[in-house]
Amino acid sequence: MEPRVVTLKPIEATTDSFKDFGQVIEASRDGDDFGPHDAQLDLSQGTPRFHIMQLQDQPLKFSSITHHANVTQCLGSIGGDGWYLGVVKPSVVDPNQEHKGDNVLKARSGHFFVPPAVDGVQVFKVAGSKFLKLRRGTWHAGPLFKAHTMDFYNLELSNTLETSLTFHAVDFTSYNFKKRDTTVFVIDD
Repeated sequence: MEPRVVTLKPIEATTDSFKDFGQVIEASRDGDDFGPHDAQLDLSQGTPRFHIMQLQDQPLKFSSITHHANVTQCLGSIGGDGWYLGVVKPSVVDPNQEHKGDNVLKARSGHFFVPPAVDGVQVFKVAGSKFLKLRRGTWHAGPLFKAHTMDFYNLELSNTLETSLTFHAVDFTSYNFKKRDTTVFVIDD
């Protein structure tokens, strides 16, 4: 069966437009006091890893989406070139709470979540010298971009992608819309 193609128009990532998914962090003057304009990080679940990742061929389409349940990940392009991120609100749940009608799944890492819904997917465009801080559990696809290669700084945990003896990432839960919902997403910009 051919997958259904859902075309999404990107929304400019601003403090207001991105608030359900995390924070947009922009430049502030050196010497400013710490406050709500700064990234509100949760790195308490492990050792932080701050690195530059080089990505190639990340076209404006996706069918899989990922979340990290243990960290507030930060992503930003080196040089401020424009890029895109598909997102869905966090859906990590407490297994001790009742979730009527929800299809609660258990991740390989042990936490529980409700799968992301096709109609919950949004795409944000990030331009200029700013970065995104994702809330713990925010589903994301990307960074995606038009260039052949881009470099991004990435703040996550040192074991986010580390594999265990069973070859599964420690804090990397993915959902495949193409496989489970026969749907792929294309960004129209």
